[in-house]
This record gives sequence, C-alpha cells and structure tokens, in this order.
Amino acid sequence: MVRYLVLIIICSSLYVTQAQQKAPLKRKDSFFGLHFDFHAVKEDKNVGETFTRDMIDSLLSIVKPDFIQVDCKGHPGISSYPTTVGTPPSGYTQDILKLWREVTLQHGVALYVHYSGVYDWRAIELHPHWAVIDKDGKMDSSKVSVHGPYVDSLLIPQLQELSSKYGIDGVWVDGDCWATQLDYSPPALQAFTRKTGSQMVPRSAEDKGYADFVEFNRKSFIDYVEHYASSLHRSDPSFQVASNWAYSSFIPRPVEAEVDFLSGDLTPVNSVYSAAFEARCLAAQGIKYRKPWDLMSWSFSMDWDRSSLQTTKSVLQLSQEAAEVIAMGGGFQAYFTQNRDGSVKPWQVRTMKGLSTFMRARQPYCQGARPIAQIALLYSGISHDKNLKALFSNGGLDAIRGTLNALLDGQQTVEVMMEHHLKGNMKKFPLIIVPEWDTLAPDFRNELLEYIAAGGKLLITGAKACRLFEKESGCIFLNRARKEIRWLGHDGMMSAMEGQVQDLHPGEHTRSVGGLYKEQDFRSTKCPAATIVQYGKGEIGMIPTDFGDNYLQNRTEVQRNFLNDIVHQLFRDPIVKVSGSHLVHVALDSVGGRLVVNLINVGGLHGDRSVFSYDELPHIGPLSIELKIPRPSKITMQPYNKNLPFSYANGHVTCRVGDIGIHDIILVER
Repeated sequence: MVRYLVLIIICSSLYVTQAQQKAPLKRKDSFFGLHFDFHAVKEDKNVGETFTRDMIDSLLSIVKPDFIQVDCKGHPGISSYPTTVGTPPSGYTQDILKLWREVTLQHGVALYVHYSGVYDWRAIELHPHWAVIDKDGKMDSSKVSVHGPYVDSLLIPQLQELSSKYGIDGVWVDGDCWATQLDYSPPALQAFTRKTGSQMVPRSAEDKGYADFVEFNRKSFIDYVEHYASSLHRSDPSFQVASNWAYSSFIPRPVEAEVDFLSGDLTPVNSVYSAAFEARCLAAQGIKYRKPWDLMSWSFSMDWDRSSLQTTKSVLQLSQEAAEVIAMGGGFQAYFTQNRDGSVKPWQVRTMKGLSTFMRARQPYCQGARPIAQIALLYSGISHDKNLKALFSNGGLDAIRGTLNALLDGQQTVEVMMEHHLKGNMKKFPLIIVPEWDTLAPDFRNELLEYIAAGGKLLITGAKACRLFEKESGCIFLNRARKEIRWLGHDGMMSAMEGQVQDLHPGEHTRSVGGLYKEQDFRSTKCPAATIVQYGKGEIGMIPTDFGDNYLQNRTEVQRNFLNDIVHQLFRDPIVKVSGSHLVHVALDSVGGRLVVNLINVGGLHGDRSVFSYDELPHIGPLSIELKIPRPSKITMQPYNKNLPFSYANGHVTCRVGDIGIHDIILVER
C-alpha cells in the first residue's frame, strides 16, 4: 500500500512538473509566434470543413512557436467561431477556435485572437447609429465611433466570451488606431462640448479650435483603448491586450493606456527597411514603459493594386525582416493566411520551420536586448501630429525614414527617440539628429541647446528645421527657403537633390562641407551643403536641404557618404566601427551584461516592387570591426559559437569577419 501511494505521489509530481513546463508563456517571455487570419465573411458556409487536429498538432510539433494568433473577427465583422455575442458565419462544421485552444494547450503554446476593433462592417450594418459621422454628416459604412455603444455592447462582451469560454491568453486588436476617423457623431459632439464648453464645432483646418478638436479625437481613442483594456483586466487579470500599432510610429506619445504589449504589422513590400524603422520606434517605447513588443511580417508579397496576387516569401526574406526586429530586442511573428474554411496551408509549414530555426538560433543573443546609446534620431511627435491629416498614421515620415536608412547604410548604430524619451536623457547620446521637423516645443529646444553647450553634438537636416536654430547656426540665412533641384557635390562626385533649400552664408567661425550647386557642374554657383559651428562645449551641424526625403526617393552613394562623413566629423569615436560593405546594418546591444554587435545583410531585392520572392543574397565580407571597449576575455561569432581572433591596443579591439550570412552576431565576453 505504501509503495502504491509513493508511486501515485511520484506520478502526480511528474504530471505537475510537465504541466508547469508546458504552461504557455506570457507575451513578455515570448520571442517567436505565428499569426493566422482570414477575415471571415457572412458567405463562409463550411468553416472547419477540412481543418483537423493533426494539422495543428503537426504544425506546433514542427515549428514550436511561443504563441499563435488566430482569426476570431476580421474587418467584415463576422466571427469565425460559434459566438453568442457577435455574428457567426453562415455555417460551420466544427468550432475551429475550440480546436486551436485544445491543441495549443497540449503543446504549452499561448493562444491569442485577432479581433478587428474600430473597423467592423457588420456592426454598422446592424447598428447604423454606432457609426462615425464625417464633417458633412455622412455615415461611415465600416468604422465605428469610439464614443458610441459599440465598445460596451460588442467588443468587451465578445472578448469576455472568448476569455471565459475558450480560455484564450489575450487579444491583438486590429483595425484600431489606423481606422479611427474624425468623429462628428452626436455622442462625439456631446462629449466635445462637455469637455471644452464650446458649442461651435470646427469643420475644417481654417476654423477656430480645429487643432483642439483633432486632439480631442486622438485622446478619445486612447481613452477607448484604456476603457476596453482595463475592463478586460478586471474580468480576467491574466488576459493580455494589445491594440495594433498603439504607441508605435502611428502614435508617438507616452504609453498611457493599460495595454500589456505593443505590436504592429509591417507592409508586405520593402519590409526590411520598414522593420528597421518600426522596430526602433517600438524599442524605445518598450524600454521606457517596460512593455514587451513585437512586429509581424506578412509572409507573402503582394501589390496593393492587385491584392489577390500573392506569393509566399522565402525563409531568407522573412529572416532578414526578423533580424531587423530582434536586433533591437523585440519579438517577431509572421502572418500566414488561412483557407476559407479556416484551415491552415500545410505546404507553408516548411517556411515556418525555416524561420523558426533562424529565430531560435539567435534567441540567446537577442531576446531582451537593450540598445547601447550612440546616435539618437529624433521623432518629433509634436511636429508629426501637427502636419498629419489623419488622426493616426505612419505617413508623413519620409524624412526620418530616409535619414535612418542613410545612417544604417553607413553602418551607424541608431535609435529612434521621441521627445518623451530624450527629455532629461539627452546626455546619454554623443549625437542627436533632428531630421527635417518644422516644429519643436520651446522647452525641448532649450534642453537641446543646454545639451550642446555642455558638450553634446547636434545635427539638423532640412530647410525648415535649420530655421529653428538660425540664431545659433553661425550662418547668415540669405533668403526664404524654396523648392529647387540642386546638385550635392561631395568628394568629387555629384548627386541630384530636389526639395526645400535654405541658402546659407557661413560665419567666420563656421566651417563648410561640400556644396549644393545650381548646375551639375562644380564651377556653378553654390551654397554650403553642410555647416558645423561650435556652441559652448559642443557643436551644431546643419544640412540646409531636405536630405531624408531625397534619400528615400532617389538614393545615391553620394548622399549616403556625405551624411556619414558629417556624422563622423561630429561623432568621432563611436563604440563600434564597421567597414567593408554598405550592405550591412549594425545594431549594438547589451544582452545579459554582454556586448552584442549585430551584423545584418540587407542585400537582395526587397525594395523592388516587381520582385515578390528571392532566395539569394549578395556576398558580403570580409568586414573590419573596431570596438572601443576594455580588453575582452573572449569574442565569438554567433550563432555558430566560433572563436573570433582579435588584437587589442590603446583601448580598441580590432578583428576581421569573413562572409556574412543573413544575420551574424559578434558576442563579446568581458
């Protein structure tokens, strides 16, 4: 009897241990996931017809993701499961969400649902008074008002149904901030009047109080997210909530709503550079507000004008996109479409497995990474929001995107920092760059000047941004900026540039670099392409033309080399210098107290909209690496665990790296 009881206790202990080992990870501990959705429509009659338990079991056994996100309600507003709160499809042969939950639990994989929020055709079809109303009184047929009954009548109750009935781990709310519109519906106008006391509602940008009305609408969306997130947390404290693109490049503001993680999905084309930018926006937010974050790549390429023409990307393509994200400390997920019956496409599992292998090999050196401060590229939320026509968007960012691309192509290590990241934190960065913003808050501008006077370095690009520092520039501004074609002359080469140009006459203590020529001839009239002047113990550099816009639209090596030469003059001794190829991006991190240098091969045809898939990268290497660090005990190339020989002299490590794959990592042991 005693032996029997001992056996029961041992077996019970083993069972508890296995259950603990298989407990789904929280989002903060997750690194790699898969996203599936198919935006069910009312006409879908056979949901679940060919979907089997073995499909999920095989997928999870082979790919081993940390989490899965699956469709439950897309933009059409039709649920893909037998809901009692929302609108189910016309017919289904089985409850596929129940199947997903059962099998993911068996594998210890977290399950989240993809739920379309503000964007819901069916909700407005059934409840027209829930719709947002435009300034002309026209009802929107697909977007709900964040002031109406929708959130309490459908969104919260349906997500509570999903939480209680299926035990899902959380929700990724899509169609949220980017779908939100200026709202003139009766509930919105009543709320505006209560808040401001104004009976007059501005209808255009020329009307008094229009900026206040726009800000009211933006704040209303944030309040709406806070309302549904906090309500869901009250009903289930373990339920994890994200609003797609909240507090990303779409909303460059402090994180205020009670979201559990930050996330967004990249555009399906040119996603490598898009990932580099969006990852840096989310990384800074995640670090400051202690929020886990991830980005999702679409697993397929497509042309928006021919959206039915879709081709699955290669593992190589997806790995390049993932590398840009995980090198900044984020998690990564890939979006695969489902069939109309909700089943997955087994032939794509090979691609998923290849991506999983790439991710897991790099997880020890990337998960939880924190970028080391070198160059801060300012994302001015004030300037962006002032010039934005939509409420929330990552449009209007060509200048900062192009500037970042040029810096990364010059092997600089860069973080994108918003005002609330830099305030009180500027001295961490040897160089701050202001890329073509036309507005800065007076207190922020004053703090920048204090930073420079104390020894900091500031680089300003763009005619309008330079005007903000005219007094401190050491230059005479000769006329009003005007849009022209000029030729950038640098190092004996020329490159066409189009945009606003501010002609400058440098003062006697100001040095000039390069020229902006009126003709494609070094003998023609010019003004300085850049100026540098001492300010206190620091320096101010200026490039008085729209550099970032140009590099994004008509990239040239002359532009790239020019910008990076100016950067080198202002920031002479970075921690890491990489030379040998301009097709490698560099990210410098601290991971578990160890120094990590990420080398990402950004060759390939990802920027060519006529190329949907490619499986080969150009040869890169050898590269020369110089590190300004104390003598290390060991340097290895990861994920290969290969010793990397190095020399050390005068506080600098020097080593050479041979061929670079997609994403190679230099791990420095102290």
